[in-house]
Amino acid sequence: MEDILIVDGYNVIGAWKELENLRKKDIESARDVLIHKMAEYQAVMGWRVIIIFDAYLSPNKETKTKQSNVEVIYTKKNETADQKIEGLIKKLENVKTRIHVATSDMAEQWSVFSQGALRKPSRELIEEIRKIDRKIGEAIMKQYPAGSGTKIQIDEETRVKLEKMRRGF
Repeated sequence: MEDILIVDGYNVIGAWKELENLRKKDIESARDVLIHKMAEYQAVMGWRVIIIFDAYLSPNKETKTKQSNVEVIYTKKNETADQKIEGLIKKLENVKTRIHVATSDMAEQWSVFSQGALRKPSRELIEEIRKIDRKIGEAIMKQYPAGSGTKIQIDEETRVKLEKMRRGF
């Protein structure tokens, strides 16, 4: 069975304190961080991830891209993320898929649940992402413990040339 996670992008950003603060300064960076975190989530969980953002720069057309293997959809003008999510559930739902929807919008949670999708509150998704971040950090520390000899061995002549290049001589 294939698990698919549909993420209400701006809703999750709004529920994530750090991303909400970043969004106030630079909305594009907040979106990029969410996409990056969802790519890590996808890699660890093995789920297909689709992030939906309300209408972006395109005034009429829906825009679909793929970033870090995560599908990103910007809705068309006058279409909400909720409407797009509900349409995707109808399109993707079959006996071989299990659809999860990440949003903290209670009305949307009930709507997707009534269509057969599983609800995942934004806070729950954020906590899962934090756990994944910790696991990745622990794995890196095990593989590259502090003080382990990760320096590349080079001969003295090459070291001198590289040092000159570094200093601009």
